Amino acid sequence: MDLPKEIFLKEYKKPDYLFDSVNLEFQLGEDKTIVTSKIAVSPGTEGTSSPLTLHGRDLKLLSIKVNGKDLKVSEDYMVDSRHLTVSRPPGGTFNLEIVTEIYPQLNTSLEGLYKSTGNFCTQCEAEGFRKITYFQDRPDVMATYTCRIEADKTLYPVLLSNGNLIEQGDLEGGKHYALWEDPFKKPSYLFALVAGQLDCREDSFTTCSGRKVTLRIWTPGQDLAKTAHAMYSLKAAMKWDEEVFGLEYDLDLFNIVVVPDFNMGAMENKSLNIFQSRLVLASPETATDGDYAAILGVVGHEYFHNWTGNRVTCRDWFQLTLKEGLTVFRDQEFSSDLGCRTVKRIADVSKLRTYQFPQDAGPMAHPIRPHSWTIFIPGAEVVRMYKTMFGASGFRKGMDLYFQRHDGQAVTCEDFYAAIQEVPPTPGQPVKEPMFIPIAVGLVDSTGKDMPLTSIYSDGMLQSLTSDGQPVFTTVLQFNKKEEEFIFNNIPEKPVPSLLRGYSAPVRLDSDLTESDLFFLLANDSDEFNRWEAGQVLSRKLMLSLVADFQQQKTLALNPKFVDGLRSILRNTSLDKEFIAKAITLPGQGEIMDMMPVADPDAVHAVRTFIKKELALQLKDDLLSTVTNNRSSEAYTFNHDSMARRALKNTCLAYLASLNEPDTTELAFIEYKSATNMTEQFAALAALSQNPGQVRDDTLLDFYNKWQHDYLVVSKWFALQATSDIPGNVANVQKLLGHPAFDMRNPNKVYSLIGGFCGSPVNFHAKDGSGYKFLGEVVLQLDKINPQVASRMVSAFSRWRRYDESRQALAKAQLEMIVSANGLSENVYEIASKSLAA
Repeated sequence: MDLPKEIFLKEYKKPDYLFDSVNLEFQLGEDKTIVTSKIAVSPGTEGTSSPLTLHGRDLKLLSIKVNGKDLKVSEDYMVDSRHLTVSRPPGGTFNLEIVTEIYPQLNTSLEGLYKSTGNFCTQCEAEGFRKITYFQDRPDVMATYTCRIEADKTLYPVLLSNGNLIEQGDLEGGKHYALWEDPFKKPSYLFALVAGQLDCREDSFTTCSGRKVTLRIWTPGQDLAKTAHAMYSLKAAMKWDEEVFGLEYDLDLFNIVVVPDFNMGAMENKSLNIFQSRLVLASPETATDGDYAAILGVVGHEYFHNWTGNRVTCRDWFQLTLKEGLTVFRDQEFSSDLGCRTVKRIADVSKLRTYQFPQDAGPMAHPIRPHSWTIFIPGAEVVRMYKTMFGASGFRKGMDLYFQRHDGQAVTCEDFYAAIQEVPPTPGQPVKEPMFIPIAVGLVDSTGKDMPLTSIYSDGMLQSLTSDGQPVFTTVLQFNKKEEEFIFNNIPEKPVPSLLRGYSAPVRLDSDLTESDLFFLLANDSDEFNRWEAGQVLSRKLMLSLVADFQQQKTLALNPKFVDGLRSILRNTSLDKEFIAKAITLPGQGEIMDMMPVADPDAVHAVRTFIKKELALQLKDDLLSTVTNNRSSEAYTFNHDSMARRALKNTCLAYLASLNEPDTTELAFIEYKSATNMTEQFAALAALSQNPGQVRDDTLLDFYNKWQHDYLVVSKWFALQATSDIPGNVANVQKLLGHPAFDMRNPNKVYSLIGGFCGSPVNFHAKDGSGYKFLGEVVLQLDKINPQVASRMVSAFSRWRRYDESRQALAKAQLEMIVSANGLSENVYEIASKSLAA
């Protein structure tokens, strides 16, 4: 293996050549596929005489021509395992024609063109197009594309690509063809092709300017009934983007294709979005509320990319936040507007703390725009801060200017910020600071009411806070320096400050709020996010205190005030039910371990289990009545009130079942048997699965027998067992690798079973190293099949130095074993070697 070279932002160089148009022809076959690309090339700078270097991987070159003339190897071009270099291209514009042979049926990496359950499919982000043909496979090379697909009509009756269908017809020998044209310039990572036996759900959407757009969701025929919610989500997203951002769809056709084997969740290819099955297919019997919400958000996300990512794309992969951070922010706002904003914000912040903060503290850490290209989680929070800084109206004006200025271009984060910054300043802040932390603050009086805020003194300036003569109750303090002082005027009594309302900046906040202050905010804060946060801070402090007691072998005891605080939340009928469910849920084990100098998974697990059972015992009557009062015999509907009711009921049921008492176990079993939708059935199964024993085993077997025909439900079944904290679970997971329903070639199954296991700290970090050994062996197996998925799995080792010396030695041994393996992929080597070097 050639060791991968780390790429740095400072090394960016404009392409020497531009591609103006790309005409692709695919002859799809069972043993091989022939790809012909015809490219109109022009110099990036006038008079350039540089060689033309193209990317390519796993390709068989059949021919290469420049202006119709065959090139000779060594004399006119050079080719190696990664590149094809045309030594002396003609001056000015010229035509380049390349014919390659590829083998999609052997492509288990699921990058480039591959076969999935008998159908052809592509995935080109970030560097998959180079596995289709030789090309300048970088996002700043944008061109218009046509794509002609030729295939057997019986085997592949549906032929799809980007843009509009221009022409189709039959050919000799039982074949047919389709010709697609995408009039909008795009980079190669947005190219897509699908061919196979698919049926579609068809609908239409009329845009605000009157354009009628045909909408189609393609899937194997047996799954067609499960696409209704995805179609609803697509139409809702199109309408929302017009209303909120003034952005209209720009073609006459929008296709979504569902495939079971896909590395990503979904991909925003221009007008031909490709989705992993679980993010499209849903019915009340087979999908949970969480699945329905994910489909809404991800269908929206991929559609929103049409403008933030496709029409305006990123210049290079260091600008990934430009398309992903901005689009994640947009899908968060979309889901918030269609659901409950507070609950959505809590979910997003929880995800940030669970995944982003630990990464930021580990060897894979990077700034919001990394200076070297590494794994990246989008920077939606930075975009949210821009909106906070410039206000909703100013942010929208800046977005309008951004599209007006950069439509059809590949741009940088600076380009985005420059457009946003050019909007007129908000009153009281004439200068927009490029770097700042916005802290939204309210002051709560002794009766639990927000105090009106009239003016604030800071940095030598007195600023009025009234809006249209009316008092405001929340203001944003802008921290530009290491230390700032803000003086509020006309405050009649000592307030309790409500800090970082709505989580206005992605920071860890330490404050001198007392325990009494936090209990007061938990009971009274008008900002529901901060109400939840007060409870989380109290929970984290309590858990850390009890972890210390556990490590010192002291008797564990629960603070009665904590129990009373959660009881009051549980009984408060004025609160949103899903908010209550979030508010009575303890922080995860990973979040607590992250706050410890040396992470102790056994102690954290023991303490969280103790608190959960103690709360269940002391709140048993309230929990039982909540379960009873939130049953419903009505047919399943996907709306916030129904979802909130189910969320609260299921959270209470999980608490009760943790007691492992005959009456609570019987209650969970009755809920399992009587459930009429997957949300409630799976929640009851999860509740019963907390406790090892015959009931758990019998119910898991019953569930599998009932749903073995549905591969998405079976993936849930794998995940539930994999994430379990029952003792010695590694043996169960090892056994499930050999289950007939498990397939190492299917990313969703891998994420469910192997990724799920890594999500159980107490078992993955088992003292005997069995969890590490299991993952090390699996990563090497998986790397031979799908390096991209294997690299995601190996990242579970990245923070091995956070643990005690014994665990460190065991984890390090596995990482060393992985990096020394013969034939290791670049993807896995990069993550494993960086983890070792940390």
